[in-house]
Amino acid sequence: MNDQSCCPDKGRVAAWILGVGGTLLLMAALVWAMNHYTRPAPLGTDRALERRKNLAELRAAEADAINHYAWQDQVRGIVRLRVERGIELTLKEWQNPTVARSNLLARLDKATAPLPKAPEKPSAFE
Repeated sequence: MNDQSCCPDKGRVAAWILGVGGTLLLMAALVWAMNHYTRPAPLGTDRALERRKNLAELRAAEADAINHYAWQDQVRGIVRLRVERGIELTLKEWQNPTVARSNLLARLDKATAPLPKAPEKPSAFE
């Protein structure tokens, strides 16, 4: 018997192993490069402090908006209420759903109505 008939071509096997190994090494290099070059910069203490300060300002503004009255749109007469007061008014108003629905639609029309045009400036020739 011939030795070549029982064993596959050794050159083919070596080329296949070399191709698979090279592909794996290439993929590992690409993964390392992507990880290395796309990693965000570490947060420094100054940036962390700035983010904490911004978050505190945002939370203070949100708390102010929730807990205090203010004009939402003074031209249209829309006022921002405290949450608790808004809930109380809603519960009281919706005891009669028909009237509440019509009031809601009237407020919607008032809030979305176009603003009147500002007066035009007189011409320099007048």
